[in-house]
Amino acid sequence: MALTLSILYRGPLASCNYACGYCPFAKRRDSAADLRRDRQSLERFVSWVEGRPAADRLGVLFTPWGEALTRAWYRDALARLSLLPQITRAAVQTNLSCGLGWTERGDLDKLALWTTFHPSQVERPKFVERCRELTRRGVRYSVGVVGLREHFADIAALRGELPPGVYLWVNAYKDVANYYEVGEAEWLTAIDPHFPTNNTRHPSRGRPCRAGHTAVSVDGDGTVRRCHFVKEPIGNLYADDFESVLRERLCPNATCGCHIGYVHLPELRQDGVYGDGLLERVPARYEHRPGGLCHQSPESVAQASRPVSERLFPLPLHVSSSGA
Repeated sequence: MALTLSILYRGPLASCNYACGYCPFAKRRDSAADLRRDRQSLERFVSWVEGRPAADRLGVLFTPWGEALTRAWYRDALARLSLLPQITRAAVQTNLSCGLGWTERGDLDKLALWTTFHPSQVERPKFVERCRELTRRGVRYSVGVVGLREHFADIAALRGELPPGVYLWVNAYKDVANYYEVGEAEWLTAIDPHFPTNNTRHPSRGRPCRAGHTAVSVDGDGTVRRCHFVKEPIGNLYADDFESVLRERLCPNATCGCHIGYVHLPELRQDGVYGDGLLERVPARYEHRPGGLCHQSPESVAQASRPVSERLFPLPLHVSSSGA
C-alpha cells in the first residue's frame, strides 16, 4: 500500500547568517564537524526518500533551526527531491539570502519556498527583488513577517510591493500576552486574512491530530516524533517497521499555537484552506485586493474600533461619588 505522508525534516544544522533579536539561534555558528554531520544526515534522508516506491505520496518541508539555503547540500537536496515521482512537494523555510539559480535544476511544479522577511537584517527593496526573481523564475512561494509592532510600517509597504497573488502571512507575536492593542489585530487581518488563526493558542489536549499519522517530524538521526512540539519519539525513519508506528493519536499538549502544528488539527480544517500548499503555507485561494484597512494606519484603525463614546470623549470621564 502506498504511503501518504508529510515529513518535516530538521537536521543538526543550527547556524544562521541573521541576528534577529526574537530568535534564539541568531548568528550561531556550526563547527566543521557539525556541518559535516548535518550534510551526511541530509544525504541519508534524501537517499531514503529516493528508495521509496514511486507510488508513495511524500511531501517534505525542511524546517532548520538556522538558515539552510546558504548550504549547497540543502539546495541540491531540494532539487533532487523535487524530481522524484514519489514527491508531491519539496519545500524549505528560508530567509531568502541565497542565490536562486539552483531552482532551475528542480521541478517547479513541486518545488516551493516558505520565505520570511526580517526587517532588521535585510533592506526591504533587496528582499522584494528576490521575491520578484522567484516570480520570474516561476517558483511557488509565500512570504512572511513576524508581527512585531516595530515591523508594522515594513509589513504595510511589503504588501504593496509584492505581487497581489503572493500570500503575505503574519506570524503573531505570542511571547507577550495580549500583545496587540485595539485595532492592531484587525489591521493585521486586513493584511493576512488567516492572522486570527495564527494569533490563537488552540486548545489541543485530548483532541485528534494528524501528526504522527499522516505528518511526522524527523531529525538527523532519523528519530520520528509526531511533531516538533511533542518530544516523545514514536520510532525511527530508517527502521524496518517504520510504517507501523503511523497511527491516529490525541494531542498531549494543552494548546497549539504554531502554524506547522495546528494545521494538522482536523477541527480547524486547514487542509481546506491551504490544499496542496499546506507545507509551504500557500492558501489554495488567495488574491490580495488593495484598499480597505490595510491602507490605513494601525492607529486610525484602532481609533475607528473604539466605542463612539471614547471617540467623542477621548479623555477619561471622572464621575464623583454623588453622581454630579
